[in-house]
Amino acid sequence: MTLFHFIGIKGSGMSSLAQILHDSNYEVQGSDIEKYFFTEDPLHERKIPIYPFDENNIQKGMTIIAGNAFPDTHPEMVKAKELELEIIRYHDFLGNYMEKFISIGVTGTHGKTSTTGLLSHVLSGYKPTTYLIGDGTGEGLASSEYFVFEACEYKRHFLAYEPDYAIITNIDFDHPDYFKDLDDVLDAFGAMALRVKKALIACGDDRHLQKIQANVPVVYYGLDESNDFAAKNIEKTSAYTKFDVFVRNEFFHTFTIPLAGDHAILNALGVIALCHYEGIPVAVLEDRLSSFQGVKRRFTVMEIAGRTIIDDYAHHPTEINATLQSAKQKYPDREIVAIFQPHTFTRTAALLDEFANSLSSADHVYLCDIFGSARETSGSLSVNDLVDKIAGAKHILLEDIGRLNAHRNAIYLFMGAGDVQKYMNEFKKQIETEETA
Repeated sequence: MTLFHFIGIKGSGMSSLAQILHDSNYEVQGSDIEKYFFTEDPLHERKIPIYPFDENNIQKGMTIIAGNAFPDTHPEMVKAKELELEIIRYHDFLGNYMEKFISIGVTGTHGKTSTTGLLSHVLSGYKPTTYLIGDGTGEGLASSEYFVFEACEYKRHFLAYEPDYAIITNIDFDHPDYFKDLDDVLDAFGAMALRVKKALIACGDDRHLQKIQANVPVVYYGLDESNDFAAKNIEKTSAYTKFDVFVRNEFFHTFTIPLAGDHAILNALGVIALCHYEGIPVAVLEDRLSSFQGVKRRFTVMEIAGRTIIDDYAHHPTEINATLQSAKQKYPDREIVAIFQPHTFTRTAALLDEFANSLSSADHVYLCDIFGSARETSGSLSVNDLVDKIAGAKHILLEDIGRLNAHRNAIYLFMGAGDVQKYMNEFKKQIETEETA
């Protein structure tokens, strides 16, 4: 049997793919740096071996799946070439693997992971479904009919895929270390849309997506009633969101989701549109939508020592706006304390004013030092450039995290794509120690 060795197995997509192959009865192992990432937990649960990077990990007879972050000069890559092993990049392997299923790619600048998680949860209630979610979660079933996967636009990796369906949540300018401008992003999504084989499900509330071209039917969803699938009569509470869905102006069904925020309604509409197109019974949709508990690091709520702490991956101004809107719906009578760690110097510099505007709607703002990428240098930018643009914002260091204790009845919202959890965990440790003292 083939032994798959993953170079960079803790990567969010890589971890998910390793889980899928393991669940499908392949032999799997991998290597990575020794620093802990939450994506490794499901690998340990499956007893998938994880080794520190070392060229001696590479042995004859292996098939190598290489993470996109690792160059051909990486010692394990060099060794694999010396042994003349088959080396396949992650996105190329995924593109080939999905061909045996009805494949559904979920893409867009924001909301990919949450929508992929929701879609896989709904479809799993109908037929066996293999899924790959960008929060490091994956499951492979040999009997699967559907394959749901998150398709990332970074470096145009999603052009390796030819899915039967695609859901596009939105298009926004991001990844300024790769994309030159918004037009470059639009070009990438335009090229991806032409690779879809059955139908494209797109958010019609997004002005960029209204212009998308495809060789297949384009089905639009959104809050505006001009969409093919529109949400009306929306009822928001701290516990749930309820709305009626109209299909081409005819009432279809009323759905309830245990989620907050307009973005959650939009994500659900995209899933409903796809499932309607596939003829999935409305009873399945209603049941599964109402029982979805979310995905990792997307508005993950913890109650610790009398404090409410939320962990969220938001790292772009649009995502911060959505997360803050959700927090205000769920906790209308509580102050919101935003603790944000900017992710990459290039993104922070390109969107500095937008970050300031989005964060300003929190009651209190604390900013951690910028989490840089291995692909960039800091230049002259620092987090204080952002602090100066937000009234009352404060720069916070790890050793000063106890300052947050001043906001005792607040909602503590930790946001970022770097290691902001380091700050959150230190705060949790301090309040737990205080509780037992």
